[in-house]
Amino acid sequence: MKRRPGMSFEAFQDYYENHHAPLCEKYTSSGISRYVRRFLTPHPNPETGTNEELPFDVITELWFEDESLFRGTVKYLATSIMPDEVVEDEKRLFDRSKTRMATVIERESALTR
Repeated sequence: MKRRPGMSFEAFQDYYENHHAPLCEKYTSSGISRYVRRFLTPHPNPETGTNEELPFDVITELWFEDESLFRGTVKYLATSIMPDEVVEDEKRLFDRSKTRMATVIERESALTR
């Protein structure tokens, strides 16, 4: 997700952690085992040296204990409007037009030394 225009990254992170995340937690069902926010910090491009702002500021992860709960939640989030208080809070925090959702398939390599 991308912070709303005019909001500093520091203010974005503070508001998300201290207001938005606790608000969203009250709507979280019992089958969600983790609610993780990964705030992104851009680094210079190794070829050009430019350090441009990223198109997103945070990756929010929900971890599910059950496949059917996961599928139901994804369907709900993709086709429904969130509760009014969440939508209004998101407008204070995000550029909602830039919000994207994706399913992640994780693969890990066994590194040998």
